[in-house]
Amino acid sequence: MYALDVATSAGRDPSPIVDRLRDAFADRGRVAVVRRDATLDAPTHTTVRVGDGGVRSTAATPVDLEDVLDDLAATHDYAITVGFPDAALPRLALGDIDAADPLMHANDAADVDVAAVADALEATEPYESLASLVARAKRSPDAEFSGAIATFTGRVRAKEGPEDAPTEALEFEKYDGVAEERLAEITADIEARESVHEVLLHHRTGRIEAGADIVFVVVLAGHRREAFRAVEDGIDRLKDEVPLFKKEVTVDESFWRHERDA
Repeated sequence: MYALDVATSAGRDPSPIVDRLRDAFADRGRVAVVRRDATLDAPTHTTVRVGDGGVRSTAATPVDLEDVLDDLAATHDYAITVGFPDAALPRLALGDIDAADPLMHANDAADVDVAAVADALEATEPYESLASLVARAKRSPDAEFSGAIATFTGRVRAKEGPEDAPTEALEFEKYDGVAEERLAEITADIEARESVHEVLLHHRTGRIEAGADIVFVVVLAGHRREAFRAVEDGIDRLKDEVPLFKKEVTVDESFWRHERDA
């Protein structure tokens, strides 16, 4: 799923550009709009509008955008978020608004080429979740021969021990091109094993908060033993062979892990 955040300057209604983007994305796949409405009494109220016209609303408890996107990623091709200024997503910025490195910036909604936005969005890293990867594995042409799906999820550990300074977040950067090539090689090697039908590896990049998910491995196999072995080898090889750079942000300091370990 590709996810785009729309940010507008104060007092500007984002609805016209959101509607245009939704219609453009709908020509390419199923779309969800996740909107936090600050005009409501409950500032955490979020309405999720999905492509088939259904509506799901949440007002009783604070909304975790990551949880919402994780659910949507299994069934949608695109998501547009509105009202989440801290979302770590590609961003379309409209008007006089400070947005760091936006995907696209325009003074007015009429100036936005929505097809160009869709093309630029599809050049970014898609938003994946464990559920979306499992759903993809189940759609494999070899699914009828599988009796097992095994998974691994890596997350940001807040502490190694009780005396450690808490980790607030990790930031990941990848060596573009090379990282994708190595992931493809690992996937092909493991899928070549007997009874292993599908291997999906995904590592998130950017800032990831403590407690959030970082990396997923999903294996579709004929039997559990092959699935378990493939998952273990997949995460081990990903960590050993894929060029990813990690910055650790604690309450006391921040540092690139490869420089600290050198």
